[in-house]
Amino acid sequence: MSDDHGHATGAGRLITGLTWAVLLLGLWLWGRGVTGVPHTAHGPAAGDLFAVAPADPVRLPSPARPLGYALPQRVDIPQLGVQAPVVSRGLDAEGAVDPPPFDQPGVVGWYGAGTAPGAAGAALLVGHVDTETRPAVFYKLSTLEPGETVRVVRSDGRVARFTIDGVRVLPRADFDARQAYGPHRAGRAELRLITCGGSFDRASHSYTANVVVSAYLTGTTR
Repeated sequence: MSDDHGHATGAGRLITGLTWAVLLLGLWLWGRGVTGVPHTAHGPAAGDLFAVAPADPVRLPSPARPLGYALPQRVDIPQLGVQAPVVSRGLDAEGAVDPPPFDQPGVVGWYGAGTAPGAAGAALLVGHVDTETRPAVFYKLSTLEPGETVRVVRSDGRVARFTIDGVRVLPRADFDARQAYGPHRAGRAELRLITCGGSFDRASHSYTANVVVSAYLTGTTR
């Protein structure tokens, strides 16, 4: 039994590793500007910054024990007044996480083949910053600060509470997908909220940067 279990564990790790390799390649391409977005007069005034930090250092809480697997149903960001349904998404033709359709600007996409929010690893949630006519669900994502809260309502009846520990606006030149979207600390349950940022480049019909909010699990409620 131990040999079979060992082989199964090894195979599972191999599959997980391959999944992450494919995903990170796609995210690297996405970060370099492969995925276009529609032009709009609304754009996040984030600028091409490497990091957004609060004026004073924030004392962050200790991480909570990771939860088991459960589907995310809704994401709440109290500071932004966001309460958005979550739908499972795969990869697009370029290998990047496919966000919800543009006619669903208030919906957040979760990379369903990856980590579930609250489980060990880094769960990925993507959303549009805007549409051709109006701001979308992650329009103000770059204004979040370390110490603020993101909550994910799960299918097991638990609400996973995440504390933000980093907000980065990463230029698409020299983009490092592993640093942006991979786990920051082994054994933690982490969350990434991802959208477009920077300024809109008419030549490439895309934004010049990505906003990546990093958070980690610090508590749960029912």
